[in-house]
Order: sequence, then structure tokens, then C-alpha cells
Amino acid sequence: MKKILFLVLGIGLVSATYSQRINKELTSCKMKTINGKVVDLKDQVRSGQVTVIVFWATWCAPCKKELINIDGLYEDWKNDFGIEVIAISIDNSRNAQKVKPYVNGKGWEFPVFIDVNSNSKSLFNYPTVPFSAIIDQNKHIVYTHNGYVEGDEYNLEKHIKELVSK
Repeated sequence: MKKILFLVLGIGLVSATYSQRINKELTSCKMKTINGKVVDLKDQVRSGQVTVIVFWATWCAPCKKELINIDGLYEDWKNDFGIEVIAISIDNSRNAQKVKPYVNGKGWEFPVFIDVNSNSKSLFNYPTVPFSAIIDQNKHIVYTHNGYVEGDEYNLEKHIKELVSK
């Protein structure tokens, strides 16, 4: 009976989502575009603009669901709040070749980068994907969220509204 209880509790902890408000400066972090060009994430986030960054992987079903749902809101978010969305795949070098065909098949308009060397892990301190972060107008990481359940994108929207209304 104890084993079953620990298993249920463990599954609950793994599937739970976790949000945190922080204030950490976005620093330099190199990765590649889906076309292979090396970019610095700090240069891709514009000053004066709120940016949502979503970390994902091709093997992660909740990640893909989150990005599909964010894609459905992307144009509204751009028009209503003037924000940008960036998706960062953490697929390893063996799976990285799957990212571009998947992204092209979905027709996502937001930029997608690939971080095969996990350069972003120490900056964002994410335990696993899906993981999302909001960067404020001053290039500070101000909010993070680990995990995804249907509707979490509206929680992100709430935090975006708070930032752009300041």
C-alpha cells in the first residue's frame, strides 16, 4: 500500500505545474535558428517589448500542445499587447533535425531556436520541459512556469497584461 501511495504522490509531483515570480537579468545565451544560424538570445529579445519564451522538445507531447495553443493566441497577443513569442527546442543533436520539419508543418510565425548544448539551462534554471518564461521590457526574466495543463496559456496572458499595463 505504501508503494502505491508513493507512486501516486510521485506522479502528482511530476505532472504538477510550478510558477514563480523572479527578477533576473537576461544574459548572453548562444543557440541556433532552425536554419542553422548562430544567434544570441539576448539580442533576439527587444528592449521595450515583453517576450514570452517557451522551451519545448519534439518528444514532449504537452510541450507541443502548449505551443499549438499559444500559436492560436499569438496574433491577438501581438496586436493587443505588442509582445513577441520565441520557442526554444532543447532537442539533442540526434533529434534536432526533427525540429525544422515539425515547425514548418505547424506554420508557426514566431521564431524557433534550437539549444542542443543546453546553454539556456543555467540561465533559466528549468528542470524539464515544458517550461515558459516572460521577459519584461527591460530584458529581465520576471516570471517562469514549469509544466503545462490545458489553459495555462491564459495564465501567461494574465501576466503579460500586468506587464504591459505598467
